[in-house]
Amino acid sequence: MEFRWLLFVLISSSAMLITQSDTTTKDPDWSDVVVTMVGREVTLPCVDWPLTGSVSINWKMKSPGVDHWKLVLSANERQQFSGAASKASMRLVDSNFQETGDFSLLFVPKMEDKGRYSCLIKQQEKKLREKIILLAILTVSIFPSATLPHHSTLRLMAEVSPASAVSEVTWLSPGGTPLRLARRSGGGVAKLPQIRLTDQGVYICQVYPRGNSSSPMFPFTVDLRVDGMNVASFTNISHSAQISMASLTQTPLTLACPPMRGDYVLLYWKPPDSRNINTTTLVYGYDRWRDRTEQSKTHAQLSLDGPLSTPKEGFFSFLLSPGQNDGGLYMCEVFFNDNAFSQRTLLSILQVKARHSPSALVLTCHYTERSQVKRVVWSHQNQSRTLKWSSSGPGRLSTEVPLSPTQDTAGNYTCTMQLQNGQAVKAVYTVKLPLKDNTESTTSISPPHPESNSASLLPSLLSALLLLVPLVAAVAGVLLWRQKDISRRGIEQSLSHYSGEVENIYENPEDVRQTSPQSSVYMDLKPRGEDDVYEELDRYKSCSLLETSTSQDLSAKA
Repeated sequence: MEFRWLLFVLISSSAMLITQSDTTTKDPDWSDVVVTMVGREVTLPCVDWPLTGSVSINWKMKSPGVDHWKLVLSANERQQFSGAASKASMRLVDSNFQETGDFSLLFVPKMEDKGRYSCLIKQQEKKLREKIILLAILTVSIFPSATLPHHSTLRLMAEVSPASAVSEVTWLSPGGTPLRLARRSGGGVAKLPQIRLTDQGVYICQVYPRGNSSSPMFPFTVDLRVDGMNVASFTNISHSAQISMASLTQTPLTLACPPMRGDYVLLYWKPPDSRNINTTTLVYGYDRWRDRTEQSKTHAQLSLDGPLSTPKEGFFSFLLSPGQNDGGLYMCEVFFNDNAFSQRTLLSILQVKARHSPSALVLTCHYTERSQVKRVVWSHQNQSRTLKWSSSGPGRLSTEVPLSPTQDTAGNYTCTMQLQNGQAVKAVYTVKLPLKDNTESTTSISPPHPESNSASLLPSLLSALLLLVPLVAAVAGVLLWRQKDISRRGIEQSLSHYSGEVENIYENPEDVRQTSPQSSVYMDLKPRGEDDVYEELDRYKSCSLLETSTSQDLSAKA
């Protein structure tokens, strides 16, 4: 019994799914679609071949959500009758429909006239042909009005009922450019924020029918004008609580905007420590409907890449990698239709710079937007050491480090800036001890100063050159002495043996050992050691003694 019950449930569920799938995927039950607007004369086309004999036409209408048909109009070659659904403006396009074959219906519709219309043609009281036509009504709304104040937000709203009659609705600008559309069922909304005189003209709403239709598209035009003398004003502005922030230079930070969805965003900036209220400038603007960006060259490091930013969806936040002068007051204003939302951020920037004086390295802490700074102090990693500092002007605090750092003066020097709200940021500068193996090394400071690097290289190069001079002189002297000694001895006459081959005083030692002392002279060169100068071995010395003995014998004979 339980098995049969489960089987019945499964079969029923499958049947329901198949039925639902067929309902959603089947083709529309109409053969034509006509789209019009309320108050505009419309024709429901129903055309056939000219007919002979007894011919009649019946027009019926069925409203959306209703199951039964109502008679609109019935006519034959002799008379015409109006039904319960008939309107005063309804009539046949051609009263001589039997001869022309034109059975079309013409009238001026209202919103309640939307729905399905049946054109039933009978000949000799027999059904000859039936055509189902779906009549859809388009509603176009323009805000604020057809004549727009300058800098207002234009809203073009289009909606087709019933929504099942259309597949797509688009808007074109006077220049033919498609406008971005927030789509809805049966239509959508297009917006143009900050409307200008160049935006006025004829806008076209294009409605594309779904299913079979005698017309692939229905265009509707709207003529808009911009009143250049009337400028839109946003008096309804919601202000969020001001944010106070502190940051180091080149450290990415987020500039928050109001968390409401908007049509466009404007970011204004007032330079730090500025008392002039007229110094506020626009540094960034983005219109999500036109996908248009305007950015100041002074803030090229600014982008709409904040962690909560989805600009094309209407949610904004900025990412900034600030320079020293990028602090100040930032005002992010988000606009939606006729409403505006504002978020202000007061930003202080901290940076440490180093410069050399004749006796010390001067570390200066630069900070901006002093109005929200509570205090700025210098400290050393050795907390027991007290630093002396001085101010050379507003927003600058300096301390000095001797050029010959010791174990006590080297290390991390920290500049701390604290805001009125308690937030604090720190900039650290590291002073290193000199290198031990460099007798001419200068003060090593991190990050290094370009002038100190060039100054430390010169003594090192001079020291290296001074060490090379004695060595080169010694080698040159030894080589000159050897050349003079060899010339004096006359090696070319007495230490060579001519054997019909090229003279070579650097022969193979094994060949020399196998010959008599008088056949050739062998010079085996070995380094002395430190001066890398070569001397002759015992073989050469014995040859020298032989040469001396022979010279003495010749002298005696003479």
